[in-house]
Amino acid sequence: MSQKLVCNCNGTMPLDGKALGVTMHTSLCRQEIGSVIKAFDGSDSIVIACTQERALFGELAEQSEKPLIAPLRFVNIRELAGWTQEAKTSTPKIAALLALADMAEAEPVPVVNYESQGRLLIVGSGDQALPWAEKLSDSLDVSVLCTEPGALPIAKNFPIYTGEVIKLDGYLGKFSVDWNLQNPIDPEMCTRCGACVEACPEGAIDDSFQIDLDKCKSHRACVTACAGIGAINFDRVERQRNAEFDLIMDLRADPKMRMSQTPQGYFAPGKDPLEQALVANQLLGLVGEFEKPKYFAYNEKVCAHGRNGKVGCSACIDVCSTGAISSLFKNGQGTVEVNPNLCMGCGACSTVCPSGAMRYNYPSVTHQGKEIKTLANVFTAESAKTKQSQAPALLLHTLKSGTQALDSLGRLAHLRSKQFEGLPSFVLPYGIEHIASTGLDLWLGALSYGFGEVILLLTGDEDPAYRAALETQVDLGNAILAAYGFDARFSLIQLGSTDDLQPASAAMGKLRQRGALPAICSPATFGLGNQKRETVEMVLEHLQKQAKAPLPAGGAALPKSSFLGGLNINKDACTLCMSCVGSCPEGALLDNLDEPKLSFIEKQCVQCGICVQTCPEQALSLAPRLLTVEDRKQKVELNETKPFHCISCGKVFGTAKMVDLMLVKLGAHGAFAGAGLDRLKMCGDCRVVDMVKKEL
Repeated sequence: MSQKLVCNCNGTMPLDGKALGVTMHTSLCRQEIGSVIKAFDGSDSIVIACTQERALFGELAEQSEKPLIAPLRFVNIRELAGWTQEAKTSTPKIAALLALADMAEAEPVPVVNYESQGRLLIVGSGDQALPWAEKLSDSLDVSVLCTEPGALPIAKNFPIYTGEVIKLDGYLGKFSVDWNLQNPIDPEMCTRCGACVEACPEGAIDDSFQIDLDKCKSHRACVTACAGIGAINFDRVERQRNAEFDLIMDLRADPKMRMSQTPQGYFAPGKDPLEQALVANQLLGLVGEFEKPKYFAYNEKVCAHGRNGKVGCSACIDVCSTGAISSLFKNGQGTVEVNPNLCMGCGACSTVCPSGAMRYNYPSVTHQGKEIKTLANVFTAESAKTKQSQAPALLLHTLKSGTQALDSLGRLAHLRSKQFEGLPSFVLPYGIEHIASTGLDLWLGALSYGFGEVILLLTGDEDPAYRAALETQVDLGNAILAAYGFDARFSLIQLGSTDDLQPASAAMGKLRQRGALPAICSPATFGLGNQKRETVEMVLEHLQKQAKAPLPAGGAALPKSSFLGGLNINKDACTLCMSCVGSCPEGALLDNLDEPKLSFIEKQCVQCGICVQTCPEQALSLAPRLLTVEDRKQKVELNETKPFHCISCGKVFGTAKMVDLMLVKLGAHGAFAGAGLDRLKMCGDCRVVDMVKKEL
């Protein structure tokens, strides 16, 4: 148990301390600060229902003589409930938020390490890059790559290169940069003596010690003047240079990084002096050893990326905005490789993964399932006490940006209530590391726990690929619900930025006017698991039992993006060569050792399409659909034919359809002319014996 300290913020919220089972304070951060200090001496963990004074309470905890048994935890009930238009009916929501704050934290995950020695490369025009190099060189190991000439400093306090960037990749502590030395003067060798400047008859060389090739008339007087140093070479063959750095400050107007979300340690402030100054300040703090969570877990055994040299699913590669995921084929078997240092923890890869091979781990779906189940149970129980029983709505948002937007909206709803709408009393916000990390296993699970709907709040800072992926998943989720006869329960709210609160206010106003949607089923008791497909199957079984409409015999059609579905087969074209069986990464397609028969278990199919690509007769096509749970588990026969026996020894060596196809395609070949046609009806051994006999 924990001790809960709830503040009514000078009595501005209509809170019911008795209903919540807590002692109510009105000025916890001022006159009643003694209650907080007294709580520090207790033996319970502490939850403080005030986020505004987090810094103050944290400082008091550090000054406490007795160490706390657990870190302080905070929950915001003011902006999310107490200051909204429905504050008087928000007791069930506040009780649910307090219960969530009281839950155990997620299990720790492995960490990814970085090490930076402060080797900084500043890329950009000399006029911009060199002044920053002068300022930062006392604290960092600075190098400069001038993409445009600039006056070189008198002292050689740091390396200066010139040229055009060819390739730049890596991450904090391990960047690799390739560039081309385009000018005849190599600044690494140049002593800046000025002899070339004096010798040049065209004045094509200035204090940048780079030759203006538009002015140069090829007198080569500069080469003669620099003969003792050898820094000038018009016929240089080896122009490519490479070096490694820990940090990058890219001042180019168009950095042209290959990923939309750049890696840690890379900064591209452009030409804005203020942005450059902010980046310079950040760079000074990036020397030493650092770590971050390893956000993902990958199980290559169930990955449907590729088989037999064919690429099937590449959803995770396509959606990743950091370039952290790449394709890897070995002996024809395809998997993906994730660079944990480049991964920024968006989790979109797990959302779009059809097989569950890529799993988000910060925190796990199992942990999130426990938390949203608690939210639903507490809200429902407290709501029943008020005789206004209603199902809650789950509002998912990115922890940092979403919290900022919702807190701002709640404050505006309090101060400017005629212009802004706060969260309705039935809307429960739930912050996750990144909005793109959540998928149908959690959304459907939330409905099975008693939530009436799931709403995703996008705050405008998401990569376009993430927004598209979430829209696709929402459409798929609503299609699944429609197949059971339910109305749409998944939706998106899209903001332009965390300051763009009018769309959120309008959405909350519509929700409040409409009221809470009823739950679509009785609350489930099971827990959500980390295996995506098993969790989805479990939830679908729960929903199917309480569906408003039975599924049609052939299944309900789903969008092409579905990871649920079956196969259509052209039996006339299929020769039962079984190449599809060997290519299926999930074991959904099965052969039969005793007779030519192709079987299929729909539950195992992830709609990756490798079998469709592999089939030499193009006899297969995907059929995204939703069958009953019972039908999905059944092994069904897609095609079968009679076995063909060797006309010489009687051994089975193929199917009748396959032999017929060979007779048609190869019968006109000279090797099988006349009586030789019978060789196509023989097994491999008998065919060789027959050919030898004919030659003798």
